[in-house]
Amino acid sequence: MRPPEGRAMKIGIIGAGNIGGNLARRLTALGHEVSVANSRGPHTLTALAEETGATPVPVEEAARGAEVVVVTIPLKAVPDLPSGVLDGAAEGVVVIDTGNYYPQQRDGRIAAIEDEGLTESRWTAQQLGHTVVKAFNGTYAQDILDRGRPAGDPDRIALPVAGDDEAAKRVVRTLVDELGFDSVDAGGLDDSWRQQPGTPVYGLRAGVDEVTKALADAPAERPADHRG
Repeated sequence: MRPPEGRAMKIGIIGAGNIGGNLARRLTALGHEVSVANSRGPHTLTALAEETGATPVPVEEAARGAEVVVVTIPLKAVPDLPSGVLDGAAEGVVVIDTGNYYPQQRDGRIAAIEDEGLTESRWTAQQLGHTVVKAFNGTYAQDILDRGRPAGDPDRIALPVAGDDEAAKRVVRTLVDELGFDSVDAGGLDDSWRQQPGTPVYGLRAGVDEVTKALADAPAERPADHRG
């Protein structure tokens, strides 16, 4: 069962960095019930909880009862998540992956991405044992707070959304819309390389037409500074 579009949902956020924290701020403001976890423990999230009304929890409990789970941690940390981290989630849980692979700058070399040609989100889905929807990975964190606009506003920017599960992708696109952004269907997870770091759409602040063109213009080869 998927949650009906446009209603308040129970959302778990794993990772309380810039993207995770700002999603917690906006999603609670929209009326969603948000739990947030990080690697350092709930006691380090008191200020965010007081600011937003989100509930700080251990990572093991972040997905408990959640209809949507956002995984927004460094790629290298994904395999270190607790085994069965999604086990307590609601049936049909939608998992959003905001992650990016920075082999030289942060994550080290991941053989399955470099040698087997897996997209970053396909690799993440394999680590989690659950399909994901790739979204917000090329979005400036501050834009989540500042750049949302009503539908139809000429300054509204669009975000690419990729995933294999069409129903899950619709849920994510509805959330993107609630946050004040248009979205562009970027295909399945095997197409999600088009929005990885170093591609034309990554960090692009533009509308639907320009984002669609940027996805189409993505070069198939990973840029040298994004290879391990």
